[in-house]
Amino acid sequence: MDRLKSIIHSNRSLQAIIRNKTMKFGIIVVLILFFFAAFGPLIVPYPEDQGKVSHLEDALQPPSLKHLFGTDNLGRDIFSRTIIGTRISLGVSLLVVCSSILIGIILGLVAGYFGRWVETVIMRITDVFVSIPRLLLPVAFSGVLGPSLQNSMLALIITWWPWYVRLLVGEIKVTKEKEYIEAAKGVGVGVFRMLFRHILPNSMSSLVVQGTLDIGWAIMMCGTLGFIGLGAQPPTPEWGALVASGRTYMPDFWWWSTFPGLFIFIAVMGFNMIGDGLRDFLDPKTRFQVG
Repeated sequence: MDRLKSIIHSNRSLQAIIRNKTMKFGIIVVLILFFFAAFGPLIVPYPEDQGKVSHLEDALQPPSLKHLFGTDNLGRDIFSRTIIGTRISLGVSLLVVCSSILIGIILGLVAGYFGRWVETVIMRITDVFVSIPRLLLPVAFSGVLGPSLQNSMLALIITWWPWYVRLLVGEIKVTKEKEYIEAAKGVGVGVFRMLFRHILPNSMSSLVVQGTLDIGWAIMMCGTLGFIGLGAQPPTPEWGALVASGRTYMPDFWWWSTFPGLFIFIAVMGFNMIGDGLRDFLDPKTRFQVG
């Protein structure tokens, strides 16, 4: 009977997701981007254009059948560089968000479960990071560490984790008061098992939603650091760096910056749609009414 209920519940959950047109569209967009990230160098017409090459005879050509997104000042194919750059932008963003969530989980569990002075210390440090504008700290850390893709990624991780700590601590405080947690304590369940078997799985829904939304933000932040010269450096075809390299040629050669910028917009929109859909789906009040 329990297995039958589980199957029915799973089917209803799948139907709820299918009915959510916004989430479906976001999933399709993200799957296409992941396809580009996985197979980009194999499907683009000029994979060699991701590096230090030049075809000066084709410099600054407008979009055409030969070059779908036009070419840059060295004659490199913008379409090839943008598609290949999907792997870089998505990879960095996923690594930033996953690393930040991992740090947030560790510190959030400690602060939320043990409380007292441990929570006070962790939350005061968190408040310092959260009180500073979200773009200012990554810019400052990137400036100190030096301009590079790796340093910009590290700067984002350093400044991103506090948001997950605050979110998780609130969830844990609610979860650890549940009756089944008290029952687990009563039968002598150890702290480690209590945290990772009982408390964390029941406190993850908000982290999943926030993490999905933050992938879009991380793409935008990574692109911003690349745009101002603190992120990926030439000839790395990261989206923000591509937009930055073409900005001095606007508006006459508009395609150079426009198409990588459009990919940033599409990626952020796709992840936001999934995040919004997950938020509606995981809300008990709207779980089976979204559509």
